[in-house]
Order: sequence, then structure tokens, then C-alpha cells
Amino acid sequence: MSPQAKGLLITTLGALLVVPDSLFVRIIEAEPLVIAFWRNMISGLGIFLGVLILQGTQPFRAVLGTGWHGAVYVVTLAVSGVLFVLAISLTSVANAVFIIAAMPIFAAIFSRIFLHERISPRMTVTIAAVIAGLAVIAYGSGETENASLLGDFVAMLVAASFAAGLTAARRVRQVSMVPAIPLAYVGSAVCLMFWVDVMDVPREQIWIVALHGAFIVGSATFLALGPRYITSAEVALLILLESVLAPLLVWFVLGENPGVWALIGGAVVIGALAVSNAVVLMRRKGA
Repeated sequence: MSPQAKGLLITTLGALLVVPDSLFVRIIEAEPLVIAFWRNMISGLGIFLGVLILQGTQPFRAVLGTGWHGAVYVVTLAVSGVLFVLAISLTSVANAVFIIAAMPIFAAIFSRIFLHERISPRMTVTIAAVIAGLAVIAYGSGETENASLLGDFVAMLVAASFAAGLTAARRVRQVSMVPAIPLAYVGSAVCLMFWVDVMDVPREQIWIVALHGAFIVGSATFLALGPRYITSAEVALLILLESVLAPLLVWFVLGENPGVWALIGGAVVIGALAVSNAVVLMRRKGA
């Protein structure tokens, strides 16, 4: 198997494993913060053990040596992990994943503000299209079942928070930030222990909670390995699979109709990002 084929396969598996994330949040009968605790704790410990077994403690020391840039990444990742569960609980899955998919737009804006990187004409057009799509989604929130503007806002905070973390991580791009994932997830889970009864989960759903965490571990692992073999544009295109398939899966399993406005707005957001990434990909292959 060629390196590119291997990268495409690995990244696709990572994207597919994260698709049921929203469904798990929906079907687990517990408070959102309890779900967030177990999601982050199980996946964080799983990734921690994987890194420790394969690479020892050196990667963790490298992350700790990145200073405040690494600290920003850890904190924003921890916050976005908790806010994701809250967003899924407060609004429709379609609204949440379509809005969170706009994360590259926030990353471009933050890079312009804090890293003084120029926003290309391609990205300017993409930003305008995504904003239009988000406006359509917000417009439909008042008419779509399970959707709410509050949940939409929380989903936007997820995108902005993670984008801020990625912007900080670019300052220390020579260091792999994969070991920061368990630091963020376990750290956020420990904080949640002081706010909720983490054992308030139906016994018959314990296996679902464990499976939820296992899916996140698998997804994080494959998505971390994919960029070793393929370009970031290819990775970004494949990650959009989650945004497309997650609402369809919840619709099929739970009958949660995303609503026409979410579908229209989501199509604009995903389409704009897909075209933008495809243009980058074609330019690199033509170079």
C-alpha cells in the first residue's frame, strides 16, 4: 500500500469513528456534564496509555516544555470537549456539527489577528460563504425541532475554542500535540468531578459509555496518524465526512429530522469548506 493510500485509509477510519459521537451523547441517559466526564476520562486515559506504551514519557515532557502555547492548547481542547457535549444536548445534532465544521474559519481569523498571517482571497470567499451558511442555520433554529439559538451559540464556542488552541499550537509546531489530548481530557474530567455526580449513569448503559470512549480513542489515534502520510488539505476534506454523516446517523437511528434550514445552511458551510480544501489540494498537486 502506498503512503498516500495508507494515509487516506487511516484518516477515513478516524473520521468514521467520530461519526457516532453525537449519537452516543443523545442515547446515554445522563446529565450532559456526566456524559462529558466519562467521554473525556475514558478517551483521555486510553490515549495516555497508548502514548506511554509506544513512546514513553518523552512526548509528555515535550508538550510541557512548550510553555504557555501548549497550555493554551490544553485548556482550549479541554473546554471544547465539554462544550461539545453541551452543544449536542442543547441543539439539534445537525446544527451543532455544521457549526463546529466552521472551525477552520475561526482558525484563519485568529491566525490573522495573533500570528499576523495574511488571509488569502480564497479564504476570504470561504469565510463569507460559511458566515452565510451559519446565518441560515441560525434562522432555522426557531423553527426546527430540538434546535435552539443557545445550543447553536455553544457549538460556535466549540469551534472558536478549538481554533484558538490550534492557533497557539502553530507557534510550537515542531512538537507533536497528541500527548496534550489526554492532558486536556483527563484534566477537564477531574474538574467536572467537583460539579456533578459522575456515577449517575444507568447500569444497563455502562457498556455504551465505555464504547463511547473507545470510539473517541480510535478516532483520535487514526486522525493523529493520518497527517503523516497525506496533506492537511486531504485530512480536512475527509474530516468533513463526520459533519455530513453524523446528522444522517442520528436521523436514521433516532428520527431527529435536521430540518430544511439546517440542511441548506449546512450544505453551504460544508460545500464552501470542501471546495476551499479541494482548491488547495489541486494547487499542491499541480505544483
